Amino acid sequence: MSDQGLPVTVPVARADGRVEHVRVGTAYRTGDGFTLRLGDLAIGVAPSQSEYASSAPRASTPIAAAPGGGAILPNYGRSKGQPIAGATMQDLEYYANGCRRTLADAAKSRWHDKERVLLAAIEAEIARQKGGVPEMPPADDAPPPSDDDVPF
Repeated sequence: MSDQGLPVTVPVARADGRVEHVRVGTAYRTGDGFTLRLGDLAIGVAPSQSEYASSAPRASTPIAAAPGGGAILPNYGRSKGQPIAGATMQDLEYYANGCRRTLADAAKSRWHDKERVLLAAIEAEIARQKGGVPEMPPADDAPPPSDDDVPF
């Protein structure tokens, strides 16, 4: 096993039915077990562009930043080098599809971490522009926990 650790992912069901594995941290071997280092997590809300920009530099493979601090689009296509924030929906979909093609190509695994970060930033901007949060499937049919479920 490498000293770099193992990626830890969670499956996320998308609205179109496909399941994407989103990286949430890295597991490092320690003795007989593992130590898990988690990245920044947000549950049930789409992070604002400013929150994303402040957490992006801590990612293991950061993407380029615009002068205002937000992430920028890759160096290809008609909007190359422009900030992700405020890009047209057509451009966001174009670059998101490019990321998905790269992630689907095992020969390009060298760039997968960077593409996942870029795709997350693009999807967050798409969600922001649509005025909502990405749809998440229910975890199960169980009711949410109540005060009666507290163990102490």
